[in-house]
Formats: sequence, structure tokens, C-alpha cells
Amino acid sequence: MALRIVLLSTYDQGHQPLGLASPAAFLKNRGHEVRSFDTSVEAPDPAALARADLVAFFLPMHTATRLAVPWIAKVRKLNPRARLAAYGLYAGLNRDYLRQLGVRWMAPVPMARSGYPVPSRDGLKPLERYSKLRVNGHSKRVGYTEASHGCKHLCRHCPVVPVYQGAFRVIDRETVLADIRQLVAAGAEHITFGDPDFLNGPLHAMRIVEDLSREFPGVTYDATIKIEHLRKHRDLLPRLRDTGCAFVTSAVESIDDNVLSKLRKGHTYAHFLEVVELFRRHGLTLAPTFLAFTPWTTRESYLALLKAIAELGLVENVASVQLGLRLLITAQSPLLELPEIQRVVTGFDAPSLLHRWRHPDPVVEDWSLKILRCVADQQKKGSSRTRIFERVWKEVAHEPLDLIPRSAIPYLDEPWYC
Repeated sequence: MALRIVLLSTYDQGHQPLGLASPAAFLKNRGHEVRSFDTSVEAPDPAALARADLVAFFLPMHTATRLAVPWIAKVRKLNPRARLAAYGLYAGLNRDYLRQLGVRWMAPVPMARSGYPVPSRDGLKPLERYSKLRVNGHSKRVGYTEASHGCKHLCRHCPVVPVYQGAFRVIDRETVLADIRQLVAAGAEHITFGDPDFLNGPLHAMRIVEDLSREFPGVTYDATIKIEHLRKHRDLLPRLRDTGCAFVTSAVESIDDNVLSKLRKGHTYAHFLEVVELFRRHGLTLAPTFLAFTPWTTRESYLALLKAIAELGLVENVASVQLGLRLLITAQSPLLELPEIQRVVTGFDAPSLLHRWRHPDPVVEDWSLKILRCVADQQKKGSSRTRIFERVWKEVAHEPLDLIPRSAIPYLDEPWYC
């Protein structure tokens, strides 16, 4: 029986949601009537919600799920007969809480080895409504796609791990390329590959970007790749550069080897320094991300992190929000295995979708709140990353810090991360 289905996304890091386009194609191929709405850029059609047989919420991350909660209540009030579903990483992680809200069907993410249809982007808002790539004062329209699902690795703090448990599947290369073609036809000048790690399948990934470069030589791209993989596959770095890689995001998380071990990151601080040098040697841009505040952060280690970013000339490479990010402990997080985490958590807050914790040092606890506010205030004023870094340094240090002037790097202008 054909159903009238509405797919809702509330936030996807400033991207046109692939998490609407992919299931829309799958459902349309089976004869269902599908409408897709992204509440971050539009108000859903009340008539479509009122007549829907099924409303499904795309929950890829923490922020998206928090924003979806009031929408779930609105849909239940507007259309009490509609069946409610949720899908994405945070659907599986927060199954019990979503059931309390009236959601009856939860699906984490697809894991088929083949048969992914080309995403259906009809009806989605144009790329102009989403985040841009900023390069030397100019902007590029960005399209978002994925070449794989899941991840081979088991980093303790990552929300992918409780869902995929180390499983990984590639998406058929022709399907990925067909999606890129329709994104370029829609005006994309840059492609973000949103895979948890683009080099989980290095041969697959490189074939895709080489095809992209041949077919659309003016289109650039970015991807997320572990420090571990950047070292292991260092021979691929020139090929990344030559195929138009604008930058690589890598979750460095910490410069403390003890913390990196507890997070099961698979790299050390020395490995990070090695990758920084490799990227400079090959003319590539690295965009490292960090977990600035964890239960292991000390006053000294936070200052050491800021100094390292400055001394390595990476101030413009690090998104300002990274300077204040606090460890997020989700439901089912492997972090809960650690005795030191068990000692600081104060209980699971279902509406907030996390285990709350307080730092044992009240000064560090205060810094974590103060710095995130500082970053948010400065971003509202349009301050540069260098300016924001200087303000953060003044909040916590009592000594001057000389920054080496660096040119701005390519970056996506969406200020938040998760």
C-alpha cells in the first residue's frame, strides 16, 4: 500500500541533508508519495504534515535531535493519527526517550552492501541556502554526499561506534558519482564527503575523487580522515592535492597521549606533528578538531593546547568552536567503561541526550563555560579565527602570546560542529 510520507530534518551541519535525499529515493522507488522538509531553512507545509500517514525524523547528531523534540510534539498535535519514526545515529542511541515522545519506529542507518539508489534531491531547498566554502574572501556553493557508511574504528567518544560497532560499507561508486553530477548541475562548486573516515576504503575513495577531478576539474572537495590513516596512506597525499582537495578535517582531539589512549584514537601527539609536516610538505590544508574540555583536562594542559595550536601556525586552521568543545557522553557511550568517567558523571539527562558531568577542578569547569560563551559572542560579531583565539587566550592566560600572521585557509562557514 502506498503511503503519504513526510521526511523531516532539523539540522545537518549546514548541509542540504543527504539524510532526506537518500531515503526519499528509496521510498519513491517503492511507490510512496514523499515530501521532504529541512526546518533549518524552511517551515514545513502544515497541510503535508496533516495528511501524512508517516512522519520520519532524520537524527544524525545531538543538535538535530534536540531540535527535533518540539517538532515531534507539533506533529503529534497536528496529526494524531500519523505514525512517527526516527532514523540516523541518534535515533538508535536515544530509542527509549524517543518512544516516550511518541516515536514508535527507530532505524539507526542503512547497512546494505549494494542497491543504494541515487539520492532524490527534488523538493529540497537550493544549495544557496546552505553553508559556503570560504576561500580568500570568495565563496563557493557546497554539495554534500557520502561514499561510505559506518567506520572500522572504535574510538570511545564517537557516536558512530555504538551504532556500527566497527562495521563499514561502501556505496556503489556510480551512485556516488551520479549524486555528485546532480549536485554540480544544481550549482555545487565544492563537494563535502561526510564519511566518518574517507580512507576507511582508500581504493574506493581515491577512484571517486579521481573521477570527480576528471569530470569536473574546477570542483574542489573536502573529507574527514583520521591521523592514523593520513600516516598510513601518506603516499595518497599528493593525489588528494592533485584531485582538488581543499582541506582535510581530522579529529586530533588532544595533544596528551594519555587522553588519546583513553579515547582509543590510534595516534599520538608525535603522529599529529608528523601529519602537520606532511601536509605542509605536500601543499595540503589540515583542519584539526579538538575536545578541549574533558575530565582529564587540567589548567596546564588547556594552556598547552592553545600554545601548540599557535606555535604550529594552526590558529586559522582550527574552527573557533573547537576551543571550547566539551566532551559529550551519549547514551551507550563506550566512555562509560572508564572508572574516571564513572566518577564524574552525575546521571543521564534524557531531554539533553547526554550524561552530565562536572570537572573536578572548578576553575576548569568555569573555563569551559566561559570560553564557549566567548566564542559564540565573537562569532556573532563576525570576528576572525585569529581574533577569537586571542580573546580566548586572554580569558585563561596571564601572559602575552605572539601569533605568527597566516593567510586564511579554505573553510566551511557553518560555525557549529555537532
